[in-house]
Amino acid sequence: MSKKKKRARSQRKNEITKGIFTVLEKEPSKSFNYKQIASKLGISDTQDRNELIKRLGQLKASDRIVEEERGKFKKKPSVHTYFIGKVDLTSSGNAYVMVDDLEDDIFVPYNRLNKAFHGDTVEVFLKPRRKGKKQEGEISKVLERKKTSYVGILDKQKTFAFVRPTDSRMYTDIFIPQEKMKKANDGDKVLVSLGDWPNDTESPYGEIIEVLGKPGDHNTEIHAILAEYGLPYEFPYEVEQFANTLDTTIKESEIAKRRDMREVLTFTIDPKDAKDFDDALSFQKLENGNYEIGIHIADVSHYVLPDTILEEEAYNRATSVYLVDRVVPMLPEVLSNNACSLRPNEEKYTFSAIFEMDDKARLVDQWFGRTAINSNERFAYEEAQHVIETKQAQIPEDISIRGKEYSVSEEIVEAILTFDRLAKIMRAGRMDDGAISFDKIEVRFNLNEKNEPESVYFKEAKDANKLIEEFMLLANRKVAEFIGKQKKTFVYRVHDEPDQEKLMALNGVISRFGHSINLKDKKSVNKSLNQLLEDVKGKKEQNLVDTLAIRSMSKAIYTTENIGHYGLGFDYYTHFTSPIRRYPDVMVHRLLQSYLDGAKSAKTVTYEEKCKHSSDMELLAANAERDSVKYMQIKFMEDHKDQEFVGVISGVTEWGIYVEIVENKCEGMVRIRDIKDDYYIFDERQYAIIGERTKRMYQLGDEVLVMVKDTDLMKRHLDFSLIGKNE
Repeated sequence: MSKKKKRARSQRKNEITKGIFTVLEKEPSKSFNYKQIASKLGISDTQDRNELIKRLGQLKASDRIVEEERGKFKKKPSVHTYFIGKVDLTSSGNAYVMVDDLEDDIFVPYNRLNKAFHGDTVEVFLKPRRKGKKQEGEISKVLERKKTSYVGILDKQKTFAFVRPTDSRMYTDIFIPQEKMKKANDGDKVLVSLGDWPNDTESPYGEIIEVLGKPGDHNTEIHAILAEYGLPYEFPYEVEQFANTLDTTIKESEIAKRRDMREVLTFTIDPKDAKDFDDALSFQKLENGNYEIGIHIADVSHYVLPDTILEEEAYNRATSVYLVDRVVPMLPEVLSNNACSLRPNEEKYTFSAIFEMDDKARLVDQWFGRTAINSNERFAYEEAQHVIETKQAQIPEDISIRGKEYSVSEEIVEAILTFDRLAKIMRAGRMDDGAISFDKIEVRFNLNEKNEPESVYFKEAKDANKLIEEFMLLANRKVAEFIGKQKKTFVYRVHDEPDQEKLMALNGVISRFGHSINLKDKKSVNKSLNQLLEDVKGKKEQNLVDTLAIRSMSKAIYTTENIGHYGLGFDYYTHFTSPIRRYPDVMVHRLLQSYLDGAKSAKTVTYEEKCKHSSDMELLAANAERDSVKYMQIKFMEDHKDQEFVGVISGVTEWGIYVEIVENKCEGMVRIRDIKDDYYIFDERQYAIIGERTKRMYQLGDEVLVMVKDTDLMKRHLDFSLIGKNE
């Protein structure tokens, strides 16, 4: 027999052996005879059938398979230890499986992923640990896909196509049969649903469910960001129709059931470009010298009723999504911008928390319930800030949202100044009680009519913003406390204590800038954290330190199990103040009214499930918002390719350093392979890369000079060239 024929025969033997294991492992509880195995493998010729029988005998003799009864074979029971966990795929293509019961994650090399993708819930078995090696495993089964749809670019052939996902952690393309292309053209950016992945194919099958448009087009890219996270960008027709048929007229018969506050001085303070106004403040002096302060929230639950398609849509979305150029609302416009928006000189239904407060911001009395209001005035934060700073009634034209200079009443000036004074007392009290003051810089863009970024600016929280924040915090805290002390099922916004290891790691990083945190006890941690956040204000490391400090904290979530809110220093806290944009607030309104009406405690399991969904959707929305900012930063930097920038090293990895530009907070990567003056090695302990020959070090927090090397809008990658240290 020639060498070529021998090699072909040997290859066929290996294929048959692999086929035997594929059949037996697919249904490990069943046993098969050689005819059944041959049928499943499509073996029909005598030579291959004889080879199959021979290999079954050899595998049994070597104790690799079991002959359960005469002529019937089965997979040998595994002695491996199995766990269930989530896949965390790395940029190298390898993965870690995170298992709740294990201290260390299980390392899985790329060739043992067995069709698992990033975020999937999988069954994984541990391989025997070799001396000096990390714990390795192999994924045996995908239990649940994290994502069932992907955004990608269509590569169209004559009778089929492939979609190349834009997600860098998706390691395979997706095969699309001709009948499932949905009129997509070659090169289109599309959304594809994941189908079966047969054992004998290199790629999973899929079906195009939406054509997003041409790559690089602004709307295409924004819609792609939403699609990547499974977030909608428009309402289904039937939901819009249902909302448009709601009776949104204000009726005296309904007002009669509520506390009528239409004659009380009331106003809103919001961003100048806001479309929906879901909270308002009312103010009046009482005869005893105290103040009656009303925090009035749009009564969304009056319109969004259980067991309707509007309720179902609001629950599914769970939150509005705030992208750089648009808001994707939780509720249709007829509610979010009209019926539920507390616009000036319009009667509205509200849900209110009303407090009697003395001159030292101490609470004397409280009341919760449904109300009717008529807002006297709408202010932008800039206008209210002007009143606070000048104590004048005159609003100048350059900050006026009316487009001209105008005056407000002395009564409103007094109300704003009183609110500001009381808010500052409440804020100081919170800080003394251990609250942490996170005022992270928020990047914003001035866009032209084509939604192209012309400049970058930073959103700054001034006294007017903090005024609103304090009274919203007061309402949220007191509503939660009112129900919490009744021991009834409720929706809480909780924030756990930070992990000690993360705080120690944070201390290690900030020490490079001359800062430190006192880890002695909770009070010391909070006090020194606040001092840290104050000390870095205006310094080059501010955004880096703010970001790392926030990452060291636990994530705030919704739950029925109250553990308090660490960051705010509250024993009870909820979200009551934004039902136009957050579904948990709608749940809070419903539960509060139910308990005010004397109802028994609601079922905890039902609300816990809704809380988890709301927390999950909040995270997706935050990721989409972050990606849209990153997209716009890259778009902005495309026009600044010939410019040198001063940046701060904000991250160090084995493949490169991340640099954040000081003047505009745009972050990009300098890849190690692109630094040509030396061979650099990653030093994890020192958060640095170090030149092997020159010993030159680039360390977290160092100031460097960079230029834009490459921008990729579709993958949202920004690469820098390193010029050197800024010395």
